[in-house]
Amino acid sequence: QVQLVESGGGLVQAGGSLRLSCAASRRTFSSYFMGWFRQAPGKEREFVAAITRSGGSTYYSDSVKGRFTISRDNNKNTVDLKMNSLKPEDTAVYYCAARGGSYNVTDHNVWNYWGQGTQVTVSS
Repeated sequence: QVQLVESGGGLVQAGGSLRLSCAASRRTFSSYFMGWFRQAPGKEREFVAAITRSGGSTYYSDSVKGRFTISRDNNKNTVDLKMNSLKPEDTAVYYCAARGGSYNVTDHNVWNYWGQGTQVTVSS
């Protein structure tokens, strides 16, 4: 079992930046594949980014590629999402997630652990 707590959300103007952070409770953090998802009102939860256990490989959705960067620090048990060039369509609740496996990373149904979410609002 791992507990995840997100922070760093807020209100920002279009074109601005935010950094989200997720702190994990387990010392075995490095054994988990980590990811970020988001959910806008009335929409399905969608994949944003993921990172392998060592941090050596990263994955992004097409909608955020080139603007967002996921990173992790296995010594601090944290995973961050740096978001640049934000757009109004990035507005959503952002969730940190963890899992043991690494297949089908874009499918939110196969992720095991979730944080409570943090709101990101981008004004035009």
